[in-house]
Amino acid sequence: MNAGQLRRRFYRQAAAAADGGSFVVRLDGRPLRTPGGQPLRLASLRIAQAVAAEWQAQDATIMPATMPLMQLVATAIDRVAPQRAGVIDELLRYAETDLVCYWAEGPADLVRLQHQCWQPLLDWLARRWRAELCPVCGVMPVAQPAAAIAALRDALTGRDDLALTALASVVQASGSLTIGLALADGHIDAEAACAAALLDETYQAQRWGCDERAERRRTRIRDEIRAGWQLLDLLAVPAADGDGGDAGRE
Repeated sequence: MNAGQLRRRFYRQAAAAADGGSFVVRLDGRPLRTPGGQPLRLASLRIAQAVAAEWQAQDATIMPATMPLMQLVATAIDRVAPQRAGVIDELLRYAETDLVCYWAEGPADLVRLQHQCWQPLLDWLARRWRAELCPVCGVMPVAQPAAAIAALRDALTGRDDLALTALASVVQASGSLTIGLALADGHIDAEAACAAALLDETYQAQRWGCDERAERRRTRIRDEIRAGWQLLDLLAVPAADGDGGDAGRE
């Protein structure tokens, strides 16, 4: 069944099941497919169970926005797997304009907050991946060292399709490859990633008050970061018997 065409709930039971050395999600016994029509096969029982739980939690009308894991898994199968090199190139472009490298020129308390939150992330990136990105004051683009970009390519290349998809979701939401890698490698948790990604917006809201449109944007960013973290956390669980969990975080 093509998940992208679903509107009203047509099934009673969603459940994960083993199938030929991998795991699938079945709706009333019928195996689920991605919006692109591909079989939804997973190496991890835990992830299959989590996706099945999203389907089971649906009401009369199926709401894809309430199934972030399903969306990420489908993206990994339909989009990331066929074009890994392009996805990695896109992520590296975020390093060229990484949020945590562009600090304000003022006011002083905002600059201090940025330094306290973002500099430790840059320091970690340099230690963990030997990628030294250069922070600047202002918004004018600055070319990052070629050696740092090459090191970050190495940091991305070894990740499997699901991990790369989850990482890409966090990077796109936060505007920062540094934040994404720190979350993916277990250096920070989802709330710290949200705080780093939304530091400027939070500062402005505290200073000038909340704006409904801006708050909706912040909520969307938090939700996307937390969804990516949820998948990364499931991937990081050590494998148990019959489950291909993927260790490999810091």
